[in-house]
Amino acid sequence: IEKNGMRNSNVLAIAPTATISNIMGSSPCIEPMFTNCYTKSNLSGQFIVLNPYLVKDLKKRGLWTSDIQLKLKYTNGELESIEEIPLDLKRKYATAFAIDPAFIIDAAARRQKWIDQSQSVNLWFGSAEMPALSLMYRNAWKKGLKTTYYLRTRSASNIEQATSEVSKEKRGIVGTTAAAAAESAKQYSLEEKLACSIDAMRNGGTCEACQ
Repeated sequence: IEKNGMRNSNVLAIAPTATISNIMGSSPCIEPMFTNCYTKSNLSGQFIVLNPYLVKDLKKRGLWTSDIQLKLKYTNGELESIEEIPLDLKRKYATAFAIDPAFIIDAAARRQKWIDQSQSVNLWFGSAEMPALSLMYRNAWKKGLKTTYYLRTRSASNIEQATSEVSKEKRGIVGTTAAAAAESAKQYSLEEKLACSIDAMRNGGTCEACQ
């Protein structure tokens, strides 16, 4: 190294990893939380995941009620329309969809000079309007980003609302019974589960469906 130097491509990179961040209860590395409430599915079923820090702050103020929980599910974790939540908490826990994409791009551009490889910069967009998307990506290019990662849209991230009382009241949906839900859920045999896990391990990873 003293004689020939070191390739800077071997020094530093940033790659947000969603699975590890889910386990650790944090956002994926450099990214804002994409929502304060979402569902995660695996072979054991569907689970609602909440932002633990938001829950802690709401409990401190005596605001963690069943009504707030239902509203969080109905709004897909967005706080803006929930009147009971104070403004300072709405700003503190603004989601990636509530933040202007230009800010995320600007932050990545400032960070870029200290990174030798690149950043896995996800971009978050509430809609899929082509002119706005084109402007966003051209802005990232002009700011000097070497690359971007996934484009996250709200439609792909929304949680199932049909079981919440708020949703039923607003949409007139009659809840399904547990028996009907069980019938619609796919059943995996032991052989399928083992085959899935073995295939994942052969590729050096863990199957997302088996977590």
